[in-house]
Amino acid sequence: MGSDKSGDRPSPGRLVWNHSTHLPGLIPILQDLTQVPGITTVTPAVIGRTKSHMPNFKIKISIEIRGGYKLIARKGKMFQEVFVLTELGAEDLMAAIERILN
Repeated sequence: MGSDKSGDRPSPGRLVWNHSTHLPGLIPILQDLTQVPGITTVTPAVIGRTKSHMPNFKIKISIEIRGGYKLIARKGKMFQEVFVLTELGAEDLMAAIERILN
């Protein structure tokens, strides 16, 4: 993991902007996630609609991928996939997400 110029702190992860549309309110959450030590890259991906309604933001781990996890973010009748490259385990990643959401 990289360090800042002072060499005493890990550098934050990066947020990849490859889509013009995002779930409303998702970007600030992902920006907070990039500040978690051990997370290197956060990439929002496919956005879509669901039939069921989720009044509050919910983010869960969908599957493990090479080097990290695919997350599903839900709010209202929308969902968005998010790819996270990290050295964290699933439990530590979910704990970090829950801290950010609460």
